[in-house]
Amino acid sequence: MSDYKKVKVEAGPSGWGGPLEIQPTDEKKYIVCITGGGIHPVAQKIADLTGAEAFDGFKSSPEGSFKAMACAVIDCGGTARIGVYPMKGVPTIDIHDTTPAGPLAQFIKEENFVSGVSEDQVSEA
Repeated sequence: MSDYKKVKVEAGPSGWGGPLEIQPTDEKKYIVCITGGGIHPVAQKIADLTGAEAFDGFKSSPEGSFKAMACAVIDCGGTARIGVYPMKGVPTIDIHDTTPAGPLAQFIKEENFVSGVSEDQVSEA
């Protein structure tokens, strides 16, 4: 059993939603980054503070797929990714200042989504 720590992720100045508390477990041990170009600094900070593993979701899916994700860090402007992860029950952190939008908007709630996030909005809980 790993000793994961909890972090708090708040909306940025122009963001929406949250705050979210991310608490990885042995079953949900991945901070999945779906931003392109490797691991985004927000995903890395969450991984560093929690003790979880940052995972590049553009290269592959973690073993266990959605069920293994402590959270997803995305860079979606408002169509697909913004709703897929909340729909699957994965707390979602968008680095863009977005609000619920797109065909999956009904799944995006303040309890499972936060946007406008930079490293400054991630802190120990």
